[in-house]
Amino acid sequence: MLARLVAQTKSRPDVSMSRALWVAAFIAFWMVAVSARLVYLQVSQHDGLVERAKQQQQNALETSAQRGDILDRQGRQLARSVDTVSLFIDPEPKLQPEDLECTAFYVARTLGLKFEDLAKELKDAQANNRRFVWIARRLDTNLVSSLFQMNLPGLGFHQEPKRYYPNGSLASHVLGFVSIDGDGQAGLEKVYNTRINGEPGQVFFEKDATGKPYESFEISSKPGQTVVLTIDQSIQYEVERALQAAVERSHAKSGSAIVLNPRNGEILALANAPTFDPNNLSASPAEARRNWALENVYEPGSTFKIVAYSAAIEKKLAKPDDRIDCLMGAITVAGRLIHDGHRYGVLTLREALAKSSNVAAIKLGLRVGDEGMYDFITRFGFGSRTGIELPAETAGIVRKVDRWQPSSIGSIAMGQEVGVTPVQVAAAFGALANDGIRISPHVVRETRNAAGVVTYQAQPDQRRVVSAETAITLRGMLEGVTLNGTAKRAQLDGYSAAGKTGTAQKIDPKTRTYSKTKYVGSFVGFAPVSNPQVVIIVVMDEPTGAYHGGDVAAPVFREIAEQILPDLGVMPDIETKSAPDLIAQVDPENSSRVRDEQKRVSDERKATLPTVANNGSRSGEVVYAVAANKSILMPDLRGRSVRDVARTCAQLGLQMETRGEGRVWKQDPAPGSEVSSGQVVYLDFGRAN
Repeated sequence: MLARLVAQTKSRPDVSMSRALWVAAFIAFWMVAVSARLVYLQVSQHDGLVERAKQQQQNALETSAQRGDILDRQGRQLARSVDTVSLFIDPEPKLQPEDLECTAFYVARTLGLKFEDLAKELKDAQANNRRFVWIARRLDTNLVSSLFQMNLPGLGFHQEPKRYYPNGSLASHVLGFVSIDGDGQAGLEKVYNTRINGEPGQVFFEKDATGKPYESFEISSKPGQTVVLTIDQSIQYEVERALQAAVERSHAKSGSAIVLNPRNGEILALANAPTFDPNNLSASPAEARRNWALENVYEPGSTFKIVAYSAAIEKKLAKPDDRIDCLMGAITVAGRLIHDGHRYGVLTLREALAKSSNVAAIKLGLRVGDEGMYDFITRFGFGSRTGIELPAETAGIVRKVDRWQPSSIGSIAMGQEVGVTPVQVAAAFGALANDGIRISPHVVRETRNAAGVVTYQAQPDQRRVVSAETAITLRGMLEGVTLNGTAKRAQLDGYSAAGKTGTAQKIDPKTRTYSKTKYVGSFVGFAPVSNPQVVIIVVMDEPTGAYHGGDVAAPVFREIAEQILPDLGVMPDIETKSAPDLIAQVDPENSSRVRDEQKRVSDERKATLPTVANNGSRSGEVVYAVAANKSILMPDLRGRSVRDVARTCAQLGLQMETRGEGRVWKQDPAPGSEVSSGQVVYLDFGRAN
């Protein structure tokens, strides 16, 4: 029996071992599958899972960077950013409808919003599982201070910088403005947006399983770069004030003015009227935000005659004292009859430019020829953008020579059939003021990072347009325009000035012909003549009544120049080196002609000086008198301002050395003493002890 059981046991298979093997195999397979899955998740899906975890556990809010300041050339702020508060609501699902309504009620009451609309927006956001809703952006902290203390459900506060322009509308066409999100939309704010804007940061909120924030951390933003302009705040103010008054006085559609330093191309002021306040864009129409100094393409009229004169003199086809027959004010070019404003006979080129003869300019253009005229037009920069760092600049209109009509040379020589912008004309006259070298106009001097390190410095292009001799010759001829020609109202007290008027008919868009009622009056000039420090252009669009450039624009030039030249430290040019002296340095062989020319210019200047006389002054005060030996009796300058003294000394040919501020209380030589032209006068300003 026992032997049989043993035999049966030996013949039965080992079931427990087989089961153990199956269980071990299953466990091994399961472990391999789990490991493979873990490897897959940790390697292939790592980034995606981490991002999903962040979304479930974190809320991220982008923080705006502090925009860099915009400064004038003296370091004064023209644009800066100020701290504000923005409101948002997180209508998370666990919030009850009455909680959202409570928040909406108090926010609407504080901000002056419509409660029903805000409550509906929040309910819709909650229904659509939107977790972030902006309520209002960039608010004053005082406005929302009460909401801080209420601890309203779902309401969040976020600090954001807001762009602020401390001078209101000053230089607004240069600065531009930004959007609600702080991105530049116009002007330098747009062109330099990337540099000024900086890099935004982020704030992360850690949440627990119930969605309640318990921790936060921030990646700080990087502030933007500071932009330093060539604009001078004080000069910009004077230009805007004078231009706005002129536009109102002449009832013009608009006006533009630019002040340019011809020695380095820096624009000291650029203004348009009407203007706008970038702090309150809704208060001005879009038309007022157009930068007409760069966008307004107009026929320049007689200011363009410098091209024909420069080309003829540079090519040795004419000289200033050459006589030219102006044909009593009429000339026919390719069958087209062109008239002068007045009937002139034979004039010197100098006189023809002063009187703005169209016939003379056309005759010079014919001498130069089509190709030559086109060459000099492009040399002066017409037909191309100047490259100024502002948006929307236009290139103007200059047609290729092969598109000229047979009579085009007659039109172009006197400033028709071409379109220019004010900044182009200023740059062209800047070339004459800078001894023939044109430097590209620019408004940005440099940029600096947050640490104050200069990251960019202006290096404007420059090229020679005409020789120094031609430029100096034209300067002397243009001075004649202010002394004896169409721009007598551009004469300055204490400074010599030169320039050219322009009066152009506008094209009527309906008839496509020249309008008989709409004009553009302009004047562009520089001062002092011997060493020009500023070029100033004034353009008046559609003035009512008087419309000639000499009447509506030249007086604005004078007002601006007389205000800003003393501010720039430019002394009255008492012993002015006029064109003949400077030409003598370039061409000493013509010494005889130079001396004659010097005497002529000196006589012209003296003839135009205002008379200084005793007009109701204190009894016994010597204001002006000529001594017997051709010297001058020293006037009494006591009690006068710096400006008045500089003007009087310039008229009498006296040099100044001053101390202090205020009004003159002491002078040497004493009143009534005999002094000679060029003598130094010592003046103490302030209050007498």
